[in-house]
Amino acid sequence: MAAAWWLGDTAPYPYAQRGLLDVPLPFLTADRMDAVLQPRPGERFLEIGPGTGLQSLHVAPQLGPEGRLDVLDIQQEMLDHVMCRARRDGLATVRPTRSDARELPYADGTFDAVYAVTALGEIPEPDRVLREAARVLAPGGRLVIGEFFDRHWIPFGRLHRLADAAGLHLTERRGPSPAYLARFRPCGADAPGHQSGLLAHSDRGTHDGEA
Repeated sequence: MAAAWWLGDTAPYPYAQRGLLDVPLPFLTADRMDAVLQPRPGERFLEIGPGTGLQSLHVAPQLGPEGRLDVLDIQQEMLDHVMCRARRDGLATVRPTRSDARELPYADGTFDAVYAVTALGEIPEPDRVLREAARVLAPGGRLVIGEFFDRHWIPFGRLHRLADAAGLHLTERRGPSPAYLARFRPCGADAPGHQSGLLAHSDRGTHDGEA
């Protein structure tokens, strides 16, 4: 059964298996997501790879009626699913876009935050995705990546190196490498000295063999 799950885990995640996307994952809880992403009323966010909307429906209300959440996916079925749930919940501030995350169809500096939870590893050339995310972030904006161990998991050490190359520096990380949330900002957005990152207290003892 484990082998069937591993070998059947294709990218992008198939819509036919969408039920699994609504299962909360250890270390990637809503509370941890809020603490790292820090959504505020009036902000504009971009979610890459929203799946069926587990994160979307949690984040969008926190942006308030003056805010906006753009959701971007390569699969129209996923976007339709998210929008159906958003309409059901009365969320009029969620806007879908079908596109490739390696070429984001947005102007420079559009978003206060960009986030992707268990999605980055499913996209070919994640380095290009990170560069695009950095481009569309407003000055002082933040990028949050959440990863959970599966066939497409990106170990934290690799993500950190890719982010450095994309001009992003780590400001916070929570969780061990198999299940973590990490926040980055464009280099120069904060005071010098942040390049090494500010690890959450509970994670300071974490060691990544891949780093």
